[in-house]
Amino acid sequence: MSAGVQAPAERKTRRAITKLLKTEGPIDSAQLAERLGLTAMAVRQHLYALQREGLVTAEERPVPIGRPAKFWRLTPEADHLFPEAYAELSVALIDSVKDAFGDEGLERVLTSRCARQRADYGKRIKPGDPLEKKLAALAKVRTDEGYMAEVRKEGKGSYLLVENHCPICAAANACQGFCSTELELFRSVLGPGVSVERAEHIIKGDQRCVYRIQPQKSTKGTKDLI
Repeated sequence: MSAGVQAPAERKTRRAITKLLKTEGPIDSAQLAERLGLTAMAVRQHLYALQREGLVTAEERPVPIGRPAKFWRLTPEADHLFPEAYAELSVALIDSVKDAFGDEGLERVLTSRCARQRADYGKRIKPGDPLEKKLAALAKVRTDEGYMAEVRKEGKGSYLLVENHCPICAAANACQGFCSTELELFRSVLGPGVSVERAEHIIKGDQRCVYRIQPQKSTKGTKDLI
């Protein structure tokens, strides 16, 4: 096998490394090795290969004992490894809609898209289910759409819906109405009496989008933190 051709096992390991860096953020090789069940030396070899491809980069950080450790993270060039939902086409269509129909026309398109999503999500998220089960179903739907979503318990009755990837990031940058309709969508499918707040936002420079979700403590409406 030539040096430029990756064996299936190598591809699988490097895919696992990039996925961990995507979901966890900067990690050192020792942590990666522990998570993957490999030796630190083996992981470093894969990281150096990914670095040569321009997919990862490292920065040194101080540690309690010994020399600074290298913490690895993905580069912007690694975005193509994850679903992007036809980024260039999406942005071009947004611009065309705005040119043809103005901001009001674009708002109507976003409202129609949200209504379609609400109907689709409603088939998969049962209104009578407890909140935790609804969130598990919502995370599954979002993962199927490319958001790499997961649910984490934050405290008593409080949850975080974490989306580690945004497959429509280019479109959302061009039109932030996509993000506001997502909040409306989540609040609708999770039902009344549930507070949904955005705590982290990729568009604002955060690593991921995070929504804090919990039973509402008052009758006042929820609001977007960001």
